[in-house]
Amino acid sequence: MIHRFGAQFCSVQPFGRRVLLALLLVLLSPTLLVDSAHGKRDTKPPIRVGILHSFTGTIAISERSVVDAELLAIKEINEAGGVLGRRVEPVQADGRSDPAVFARRADRLLARDRVPVIFGCWTSASRRSVVPVVEHREGLLFYPVQYEGVEQSDNVVYLGAAPNQQIIPAAEWFFDNRGPRFFLVGSDYVFPRVANAVIKDALAGLGGKVVGEAYRRLGSQDMAAVVRQIKRSKPDVILNTLNGDSNVPFFRELRKAGVDPNRTPVVSTSIAEDEVRHLDPGTLAGNYAVWNYFQSVDTPANRRFVAAFKRAYGRDRVTDDPIEAGYTGVHLWARAAEAAGTTDPAAVRAAARGLRFAAPEGQVWLDERNQHLWKPVRIGKLRRDGGFDVVWESEGVVHPVPYPPYRTPSSWRALLTRLYEGWGGQWAAP
Repeated sequence: MIHRFGAQFCSVQPFGRRVLLALLLVLLSPTLLVDSAHGKRDTKPPIRVGILHSFTGTIAISERSVVDAELLAIKEINEAGGVLGRRVEPVQADGRSDPAVFARRADRLLARDRVPVIFGCWTSASRRSVVPVVEHREGLLFYPVQYEGVEQSDNVVYLGAAPNQQIIPAAEWFFDNRGPRFFLVGSDYVFPRVANAVIKDALAGLGGKVVGEAYRRLGSQDMAAVVRQIKRSKPDVILNTLNGDSNVPFFRELRKAGVDPNRTPVVSTSIAEDEVRHLDPGTLAGNYAVWNYFQSVDTPANRRFVAAFKRAYGRDRVTDDPIEAGYTGVHLWARAAEAAGTTDPAAVRAAARGLRFAAPEGQVWLDERNQHLWKPVRIGKLRRDGGFDVVWESEGVVHPVPYPPYRTPSSWRALLTRLYEGWGGQWAAP
């Protein structure tokens, strides 16, 4: 049959051969090939989405695993048929742990790559550099990390904890259970500075006391002086908002100085299971973290998520709160796009408000007014094997309040303005 067809083709005149060749190219075009997984003809172009995180720099230690979770969610969505009958194709960009680079990469994703949504950022500095870009380009950012609040943008879906879903419950629980004297240590950028202002307001209302406060540049490895200050202050609790790899020397210096977590625990807001992998769990054991999700959460959705993550990336890999939030965000966006019938950012935003999802952390839903998730709150104590035992959990999901109640929204915004002006207009300390 093939031989006979070939002979006939060779006998056709040059013009006829060109026509037949064009017909063959159309018939054999990849866009008309049958998708063996779904038994359908894939005739639609993929939906390109932005993945904007730090693959290099001091924050890469935390962000790389969030990328893995977002890619896992995209894989699951594609295996289930995609979004609106189209495959989802990730376009990855490296923010290089630099807020200015994040802004440039976000603009390129939206303007050149034409993505309708960006999943990304980690630090508040990177987020705040990207927000004006997505607002100007009328894009959409799904942000997966807990933050200090004092923000609300129609172009951002906030997947992590607002202050009343993490740092305020932490202050209250440790005041009640460990004592009134707090030492605050953090990286010198937006989240730690504002988070500690919130903590000080909360402790003032409780009758607690801040006995010391110290900040170090992102990526700083010099923590000996901070630990000496902690020893002199004799706090009941150390509240830690250090971010990235600065935590490695911080906990090493605490151990060298003999700071015992049984007497003076460290409560971290930016250390979770994934960061512990890069530290020595034995050094950190007995200390605490406050999040909305831990890998040990026992829900059917979480058991599936943890198993899928380990199948994809290795049995030694772990999940944690930002990883779970990044994964949840991609699925929320896909559901909102299906409900909207389009990937247009404005339509997706409208469809996402009030959307409920059985996330690995439990049932969550997106607040219709402020685009933050209603979430449970949990406090975990670190074990020597790197896992967390949940020692306290909110009775239900907690309503997100982006602006802490201790000051007016205008007062919080004025604080941010003063911080930025003090840093020369930059999003992170010079």
